[in-house]
Formats: sequence, structure tokens, C-alpha cells
Amino acid sequence: VQLVESGGGLVQVGGSLRLSCAATGDTFGFNGMGWYRQAPGKQRELVAAIVIGGGSTNYADSVKGRFTISRDNAENTMNLQMNSLKPEDTALYYCNAVRLLGTREYSYWGQGTQVTVSS
Repeated sequence: VQLVESGGGLVQVGGSLRLSCAATGDTFGFNGMGWYRQAPGKQRELVAAIVIGGGSTNYADSVKGRFTISRDNAENTMNLQMNSLKPEDTALYYCNAVRLLGTREYSYWGQGTQVTVSS
């Protein structure tokens, strides 16, 4: 499984970016996908997640109302629409996919895409 992120970049405060994650390889049976971010000197944190089957979503409190996660099953992609960006959104954003097989959990990660919000 390979996850490749795209769409990061430099944007001014209040601007928008759309991140995409393309999944290739053995992508059958993902149970959930999500976006995480890690700022310098901080731990990686969950930004948004989506359940593949039911489509339910979950967001970090800090991004609720500003970010929207979506999944295109046909294209095997996942997107994160980020609006009203703030300097504290600056981080390396990672795509994650999880597959559950019995009692085992398999987690896959992309290489990350940098988002920088300038004031």
C-alpha cells in the first residue's frame, strides 16, 4: 500500500488549501482513513478521520467548522478541504489508512505534505 499526499503549500492567514491523498496497491478493505499533522517540536495529532463504510467523520476541536474530510471511493482518494487557515495550522500533514483484520490493526502512512500559513 502506498499513500501519496499532495496539495500542501504556503498560504496566507484566512486562505484555503485542499489536500489530497491517493492510495495505490492493495487498498481493498480499508476501515478508516484520516489526516494527521505534526508541527515542529510537537506530537503528531489527529486532524480529521472518516469511516470508510458508514462515512462518519471526526474532527479535532481546533479545526471543526473550518476543515472538511471527504473520500472518493471510486478514485481511491481522500481529501481535506482547509478553510480559514490560521498560523497554528502550520505543520506537516500526513495521510493515514487503517485496515482491521480480525484482532490485528494495520496502519499505513504517507510521507507528508507541508502546509505553511503565513501571517
